[in-house]
Amino acid sequence: MPKPIKKKIAKKTTTGTEAGETLSRLKKTAEERKRFLMVTIAAVVLSALATGGFFLYGNTQKNKAQKLEYEAYKIYYGLYQKQPVSGEERYKKAGEIFKKAYDTKKSPVSLYYIANCYYELGKYEESLNTLKELNRKFPDDEKFVPLSYYKMAMISLKTGSAEEALNSFAVLYNYKTGTYKDLSLIESGRILEAQGKADEAKKKYEELVKDFPQSPFAEEAKARVERKKG
Repeated sequence: MPKPIKKKIAKKTTTGTEAGETLSRLKKTAEERKRFLMVTIAAVVLSALATGGFFLYGNTQKNKAQKLEYEAYKIYYGLYQKQPVSGEERYKKAGEIFKKAYDTKKSPVSLYYIANCYYELGKYEESLNTLKELNRKFPDDEKFVPLSYYKMAMISLKTGSAEEALNSFAVLYNYKTGTYKDLSLIESGRILEAQGKADEAKKKYEELVKDFPQSPFAEEAKARVERKKG
């Protein structure tokens, strides 16, 4: 009796066009993530200033500090400046004014941006210490503590400590407000993928796609999962 002929199953291959489309999607979502973070941070800061009564000009220390914060904020982002200033000088000047604001009245806004100025100037240890001070002095601030942990993770990546970055993203994921769970998932997945931990990374991406389908990072996570399948 002749043996049955087994049909060969054609393996799915990724064409150059498909790879190009995937890369294009990843670049697009990376830009969207950057814009999302910038908009989120700006909204948090302006909300904090407005809620704190910045627009009620007065002689209190609190209002003086908030006026300084707003001036420093404009310099940091190069807004409404008569003469453009180079990035380094801008961050130095903004940092000095944020420090004056913090000395006038302690606030998480000032500390967060002092840390950011240090970060942009490449002073990562000073930035990290400032963020730790923020978390210690304002542990219940639901606007800036999560942003602080995200920046701490970025510092860890800059200084070559992926595990520390993962720890910071784990704290961010479990933070009580749950606001940045999708962000922590996409960033953790990217770190794990870079470490060669494909299965762990895939779980992060799949969780993001399943639990946060409307997230601005969902498309990137989906593309990364599909790329692994391919």
